Amino acid sequence: MTIEEAQKQVDNWINTIGVRYFNELTNMAILTEEVGELARVISRQYGEQSIKKGEELNLADEMADVLWVLLCLANQTGVDLTKALEDNIKKKTLRDKDRHKNNEKL
Repeated sequence: MTIEEAQKQVDNWINTIGVRYFNELTNMAILTEEVGELARVISRQYGEQSIKKGEELNLADEMADVLWVLLCLANQTGVDLTKALEDNIKKKTLRDKDRHKNNEKL
């Protein structure tokens, strides 16, 4: 699935099953919440935090939740995420082409 197809599928789901988009501010709050849930899973799987008794960790599902809300925000604000990502890769390539090679910490 391409990013464009994902945006269209999410839009179709919202308009047929989800009824309508939450407003942008609500979706931003939901995105923040989902990123927090992703952080919780990562901190338990890859960090020092222990897994709580009965807690189930699903890294892929939490990443998909973050992506879902990001796709919603892109749709409702008119952002073409394919173009945005392509532009962002170009920006990073121009800006950082030597930056990481010259980073002594790496």
